[in-house]
Amino acid sequence: MSATEAQHATPGAPGVSYYMPLTTPSAGTALATEDEVPTLFTPLQLRSLTLHNRFAVSPMCTYSADDGHLTDWHLVHLGAFALRGAALTIVEATAVTPNGRISPEDSGLWQDSQIGPLRRIADYFHSQGQKIGIQLAHAGRKASTLAPWLQKARGEAGLATAEQKGWPENVWAPSAIQYSPTFAQPREMTIEEIKGFVVSYAQAAERAIKAGMDTVEIHAAHGYLLHEFFSPITNKRTDAYGGSFENRTRLLFEVIAAVRAVIPETMPLLLRISGTDWMEHSGEPSWDVPQAIRLAKLLPDAGVDLLDISSGGITPGQKIKIHPYYQIDIASRVREEVRAEGKQLLIGGVGMVTTAEMARDVVQADGAVDESEGGHKAKADLVLIARQFLKEPEFVLRTAHKLGVHVMWPTQYHRAGWPKGSQL
Repeated sequence: MSATEAQHATPGAPGVSYYMPLTTPSAGTALATEDEVPTLFTPLQLRSLTLHNRFAVSPMCTYSADDGHLTDWHLVHLGAFALRGAALTIVEATAVTPNGRISPEDSGLWQDSQIGPLRRIADYFHSQGQKIGIQLAHAGRKASTLAPWLQKARGEAGLATAEQKGWPENVWAPSAIQYSPTFAQPREMTIEEIKGFVVSYAQAAERAIKAGMDTVEIHAAHGYLLHEFFSPITNKRTDAYGGSFENRTRLLFEVIAAVRAVIPETMPLLLRISGTDWMEHSGEPSWDVPQAIRLAKLLPDAGVDLLDISSGGITPGQKIKIHPYYQIDIASRVREEVRAEGKQLLIGGVGMVTTAEMARDVVQADGAVDESEGGHKAKADLVLIARQFLKEPEFVLRTAHKLGVHVMWPTQYHRAGWPKGSQL
């Protein structure tokens, strides 16, 4: 028994140097047997990592880091989700090199001094019994831009100049193709830079382990560097990294191998991709769902445990067919195709999840949930939510109430639950 525990009737939470009442089981855990609750509130196993429910907080850029270092802003912002029951929170896109940031205020993990602030946040998460991961990224040709509110407020172009701590002369891409006239003109990466980039990814992953991360996600979506290599729209190379599907995805698999080599065997590895460029209307080659399916089938053997499927971001010319399930349906299709070949790959569904009912239905296990509709098929294994958590940090607790699931609240909030049957 620690000195902290000996001084208090309520045991103290582990992993922090100060006293905090222990919440056990973790907030957001269903307090009923698994056969009495929807799949959304049942555990999910990823290698040695156990999530006590199927909620994950998607990475969300906040443009608030100090030379790549996280601050108390991030502790409070991210900690709110851990406190209120999200089983996994993924830290925002974190650059593996300085020129890989979207903006000068992005999170980074390219130097050791950035480990400590991240470790402090991880320790808090673990004291709450929750899990934390980090999305490692490189913005490619979409780097060196201003925070979005600056663009809107000033009516300025998106480019962050050298005077604004940007690096417009050192923006990388697979090919020297500008995203738009208001973005930096990128230069084509050399083979030496590509090899160095892979090493930087591995080094950032090693720092993530030292910072206490429970999982790492590779960001290969939204028109950023790895996605740029996938897409024929942005990749016009004629060497080993361009042309065929195998060549355009080569860099991703090199990054996966490098990261997998430095993280523990017991740690799950996550990957986010764009399922499509939404450019079929152009009549030109682009990244699309069939290629995403082809890629997904290769991932289990490469060491990826969960594929998180978003979409778009490669070009301003995209035409997205938006409806509530516009990305979830892509994830569902990929999941079915991968399972049909007997591959073991968990799928994360993301996008426009704003209600308890939708969150439940996305991950609800296969079965005859509604006989009149001929049963139900799960579309994903984990639901990743972004903006709804900004609007409702208590979304997990609110969802549980709406679905009639009795879950654990934070110990300190034990008087705050809604009366059973009350309408929210």
